[in-house]
Amino acid sequence: MNGFLLVDKASGMTSHDVVAKLRRRFNTKKVGHAGTLDPMATGVLVLGLGNATRLLQYVVDGTKGYAAIITLGKTTITDDSEGAVISSASPEEIAAITDEAIRSGLNAMVGTILQRPSSVSAIKVDGKTGHARVRSGEEFELPAREVTITSIDIHSIIRGDNFVSIDVSVLCSAGTYIRAIARDLGATLRVGGYLTSLRRTLVSPFGIAECEPWESAQILTTATGISRILPVRTITPAELLEISFGRVIASNSQEGTIAALTSDGSFAALLENKELGNKTFASPTLVSVKE
Repeated sequence: MNGFLLVDKASGMTSHDVVAKLRRRFNTKKVGHAGTLDPMATGVLVLGLGNATRLLQYVVDGTKGYAAIITLGKTTITDDSEGAVISSASPEEIAAITDEAIRSGLNAMVGTILQRPSSVSAIKVDGKTGHARVRSGEEFELPAREVTITSIDIHSIIRGDNFVSIDVSVLCSAGTYIRAIARDLGATLRVGGYLTSLRRTLVSPFGIAECEPWESAQILTTATGISRILPVRTITPAELLEISFGRVIASNSQEGTIAALTSDGSFAALLENKELGNKTFASPTLVSVKE
């Protein structure tokens, strides 16, 4: 039972909930996920079964895509619609926000920036997650960290009596918080802002169109999944034998981490070229284990 699962996570479930359900569905404890999605969020959740769990680290750092709705006019304790409101702007202040000011505020976040993660993130402080601390009544701020936001595209701006709703899509690096984009836009415009909905559409290279509910998601073989993430090298039976004993094999021109596949297309190992003496060899850094 090895491979990847591409799940379209439903709202109201934690990522751990999905893992627990898949452990029962496939009767295995070896299930993990690549990147947490909060309960309110839906969309792409990449999971690994068996030997693929050890490859999830190569998925976590991929580019992320999101579809989100940002609402201006209030600030909440969680930076989303599920948290208690801690401040509200007046109807006059909200009405004064122009489309150009919204576009300017969002455009200012595009690029490599320092972003302070939302306090309700899964980041741990002294062993306790931020969202657990917020929900227990603590007030604190996490330090800013560098993230890259490739694009923020505005699809619509809808105005109500006491709010402005902005439908956006975001392409960004791992570690970017869409809640923080909503919060910071509201702060820039001095009316408050929070996230109303969030759907992850991409965990590169896997898109939402490939995903299914956890109940019906089909296993993508380890070889098929890793071939979309890393460069591939097909190895001979003799090289496979050497790798199985942890020994090096001849290198090739490929650089970085390489996925080694057998002649029948099965995942065998991860390889990296290393200097040994005055020669370069391909050294196994992870060897597949048959479950």
